[in-house]
Amino acid sequence: MDKPKVVLGVSGGIAAYKACELLRRLTESGHDVRVVPTASALNFVGEATWSALSGHPAVTQVWESVHEVPHVRIGQEADLVVVAPATADMLAKAAHGLADDLLTNTLLTARCPVVFAPAMHTEMWENQATRENVATLRRRGAVVIEPAVGRLTGVDTGKGRLPDPGEIFEVCRRALARGTHAADLAGRHVVISAGGTREPLDPVRYLGNRSSGRQGYALARTAVARGARVTLVSANTELADPAGADVVRVGTAVQLREAVLKAAEDADAVVMAAAVADFRPAHYATGKIKKKDGEEPAPVELIRNPDVLAELSAERARPGQVVVGFAAETDDVLANGRAKLARKGCDLLVVNEVGEERTFGSAENEAVVLAADGSATEVPYGPKEALADVVWDLVSERLG
Repeated sequence: MDKPKVVLGVSGGIAAYKACELLRRLTESGHDVRVVPTASALNFVGEATWSALSGHPAVTQVWESVHEVPHVRIGQEADLVVVAPATADMLAKAAHGLADDLLTNTLLTARCPVVFAPAMHTEMWENQATRENVATLRRRGAVVIEPAVGRLTGVDTGKGRLPDPGEIFEVCRRALARGTHAADLAGRHVVISAGGTREPLDPVRYLGNRSSGRQGYALARTAVARGARVTLVSANTELADPAGADVVRVGTAVQLREAVLKAAEDADAVVMAAAVADFRPAHYATGKIKKKDGEEPAPVELIRNPDVLAELSAERARPGQVVVGFAAETDDVLANGRAKLARKGCDLLVVNEVGEERTFGSAENEAVVLAADGSATEVPYGPKEALADVVWDLVSERLG
């Protein structure tokens, strides 16, 4: 079979050197990659490097090999175009349809999924002109990954750092798999909760659960690859931040509620994949609880935590907002799931059977997605990304 054809566009930012790692991942995973750097990009990484790593001459000029019409053919023949890093200048040119070099010509002729991985200083990313250019590109169906937060050039830190190349590769892989339907969530804001809340008993102990956050993170990664703006409320996970997601870290159920409700104010969909503790200790000991010889420990009194899913469902922040819940059950899975769907009032409920060695912490999952209209969608055992895509398919249908 022919290898998928990927065009890697590189614009002129200091993060251009990181695109070498993205190129390596693409070629080693069986993709035929042609690198199209801008003239400015060559100030950071030379043409010989791109040619050696890709196995193809790096095409830089419209006037090279004119008989092959490269400014048209490269984009026409591509299965995916990814621009990493995408500078503020490149985003502006792409949004306004300028074509003053080979890369911008390629973007105009591409009929395949297009992914931009921006990298720039925080002030440039937050500038209204850049935000409007990003919104325009997303509205047209391009996937524009949110930049990461961290160290920039010099002593500056903030939002604008190029996401990890491995995470960009995952976005590209998923965009390729979905083809022309890659950006069906473009222009949408989705909020996802992930992980497991912890309710402190004293400074060193807590009530918690076995949730690893993998399913919520899979939902975040697939949503980014489908063009959504993603807010991920993460409770006590040890997973790498998904490229393109704004990550809000929380610990307890009360903190998670506050973060989710705030993020949901302008969200098109909210997916509650986190395992939120139903109860918390009524009293918090400010010092470590000591065991005493000859004495049994005092009973731990519990009180209810807020029901975040029911609250979201009952008080939608905006008309048409889709709310998705998760139900982890150990017995009578479907019966308990249907009862929970009716009780919570959400649009979709993902029901799965859990146990010590089942679902929690695993890279795979299986589930039944129950809908308020009475339908049920079975998702066979497989990668959690596959379940995530089914969830987004069902959400997309309801968003119209």
